[in-house]
Amino acid sequence: MTQYAAAVARYFEAWNATDPEVLAKAVADAWTEDGTYTDPFTDVRGHEQIASAIAGTHAQFPGYEFRQTGTTDGHHAVARFGWELVSTTDGSAPVAGSDVIVLAEDGRIRSVLGFLDRVPPTA
Repeated sequence: MTQYAAAVARYFEAWNATDPEVLAKAVADAWTEDGTYTDPFTDVRGHEQIASAIAGTHAQFPGYEFRQTGTTDGHHAVARFGWELVSTTDGSAPVAGSDVIVLAEDGRIRSVLGFLDRVPPTA
């Protein structure tokens, strides 16, 4: 497994954690202490804020999990990959996007820039 694939695997472990203690550990394993996550709706820094953003997503989409689409592509300390938010009951995927991550020397994520390619319609 490449350093990029390993970092992305830890990223998905964090995004799919729903227990608060498991989530806190997964975020610490995936991100540096001052790591960031930015997408069109969220701009957070540090383990606590990242964990809170993930928990908020699970509150909004209970019964869904994040799954990687395609493969991870990386060079230098940068990688990109696609993902979907998939219902564990019916397989629907109302949200999809792609992320770009920058890795620190220890292999953890320094920053994430998220892009949303598909979002559910708003009422």
